[in-house]
Order: sequence, then structure tokens, then C-alpha cells
Amino acid sequence: MARAMRPLTPLSPDCGASDTPAALCVAALYQFTPFANCAALRDPLDRLCRAEGIRGTLLLAPEGINGTIAGTDRGIARVLDHIRALPGCAGLDVKFSTAATMPFHRMKVRIKREIVTMGEPGIDPLASVGTYVSPQDWNALISDPDTIVIDTRNDYEVAIGSFAGAIDPKTATFRDFPAWFRSQRERLLGQGKAPRVAMFCTGGIRCEKSTAFLKGEGVDDVFHLKGGILKYLETIPEEQSLWRGECFVFDQRVAVGHGLAPGTHELCAACRRPVTQEDTASPLYEAGVSCPACHGERSDAQRAGYRERHRQEALAAAQGRAHIGAAPAPSPIPPPATNRT
Repeated sequence: MARAMRPLTPLSPDCGASDTPAALCVAALYQFTPFANCAALRDPLDRLCRAEGIRGTLLLAPEGINGTIAGTDRGIARVLDHIRALPGCAGLDVKFSTAATMPFHRMKVRIKREIVTMGEPGIDPLASVGTYVSPQDWNALISDPDTIVIDTRNDYEVAIGSFAGAIDPKTATFRDFPAWFRSQRERLLGQGKAPRVAMFCTGGIRCEKSTAFLKGEGVDDVFHLKGGILKYLETIPEEQSLWRGECFVFDQRVAVGHGLAPGTHELCAACRRPVTQEDTASPLYEAGVSCPACHGERSDAQRAGYRERHRQEALAAAQGRAHIGAAPAPSPIPPPATNRT
């Protein structure tokens, strides 16, 4: 049974602080905490989200909760109060932004083995984790020549933006990170005194696990950006920023820039990868069907199916109705035939 709702917690000034009167609040959240019975938590949370008109995805696992949701300020506040009342979630990590239109198609509350999949048994961010570094102190850390800076995100995310000088592991999924580090450890750390290692990701959650993993591998001097790239872009003025490009986000906004302003990328409906304006000029790009990255990874039959879906979506939009088969906005899944914050 869900706990009783506490009084509504005031939202961050970032929510609703938009020039668009009807701007929706977007909340990216996570908390590592032991959940003994995820099934008992799922239905009350799902019902509340639907009652408040919230959309997005929330993942529950024995290690905690993770997700991004969008809705009205009041609806988001009620859901966050509910989550904060769950065991160990009083200090829930939340990052707010706004969206002019609903960035998600539906609401999903799912039970998973991990809230961010690394596939390494025994990794526990509650027991051992790297040192948090605030956005205000991040520039000094990564500018130090004795610091190795590693981007823990996936290749399609790094491709559209990263910190200057950061190492790109070129991983297709976060599950690939441990094998990459083990294979590159000697090259990265050398034989003498190990350098400092600074890591970052979109919202901070992947670094909770990646820093815990490195500490488990015997690397002691490990740091990570508190609040992730999103907090850095929200906090650090562009003229002082070491960020280059845009930051991929796991919803229909696709990417954001400094101040969390909407980015310039689109989303390929076939492979869910970000598409640049230059990509749209390629003969391999077809709206709703393919992009230069995935054209060779899909069959003619698959592209025909995407083309029909795109036609149906355009027809529904012209008639002012939602298309039932509208594609959701999951994490991009790099083919063949195949997170976040």
C-alpha cells in the first residue's frame, strides 16, 4: 500500500520558469535505495501518474528508481512527493527543465533488474562511489593536466556534444563500459601513480555506477560531475563553459544546449539516433524512415513499414488527432536489430 501523500513540495524555480505560458515541467530523477518489493510500489505510482496526466518513463528495480516525466507543475509536484515518501527516497535527485509541448507519448512504470544497466554484479553506489564535484568546480578539475576525463555515455550521445578533451569510449551501450575500461586500463592509467579520473554523464546516474565500478577495480582517485551535464548546462554561463555542442536527452526534445535551451537535432524514427541538420540533406535521409547512420542497417521491408507509419502519423496530425501507433521515445537502440540520465 502506498504511503499517505505529504504536503506538496514547492518545485524548483526552473519548472514553469519559461516564456511559454503553457510550458510543461520536465523532471529527470533517480535514487539508489533498496526496494524490497517493486511490484507493490508500481501500481500506486502508475495510477497517480495517470491521474495527474503525467507522461514519461519510470523504472523501479531492487536498487532504486530512475526516469524522466513531464506534466503540469502541480502534477509533477504530486508525483515527486509520492516518490519522496518511498523508502530511502527523501533525498531524491531531481533536475528540472521545461518543454513547450509534451515530450512523451505515454506513461510507463516498469520493473527492471537495474535502474541503469551495467551488468556488473556487486556494484553498489550506496557502499562506494566517486567524489562528487559541483558544476562550479568542474572546469578546474578537468583542466588539470593530471586529470583523465572520461565520457561514460554511448557513442551516439557523444557524437553531438561533449566536454573539450574528454575521452570517448565509443560504447554502444553502458553495459560495454566495464569491458572497455579493463581493456584500456593500462593505456589510461599507466604503471606509475594513477592519475585522477573524472567522469560525467547526462544526469549523473551512470556515473554513480561507473565510479563505483572503478573503485571496485582498485582506482581510488575517482570524481564525477554532480547533477551531470544537464546541471552543468543549467548552471554554468556559456561564456565560461567547457562544453562543446549539445546534450542528447531521452525524449522528443532530442537535445538541449546551454541554459537547457532546445537544441537543433531531430530524432530518427527508425533507429532513435539524433539527426543533424546536415544529415537531413543526405540522400540516405527520409523523414520518419531512415537516416545516414541506419539506412544500411535496415531492410527495404522495414523502411516500407516505417514509411507507412510516418504517413499515418502525418494524416493523424493533419486531422488534429493523436496517432495510436505513434512511436515512443526510448533510448536509441543501435542496430543490428537492436541507458539514461
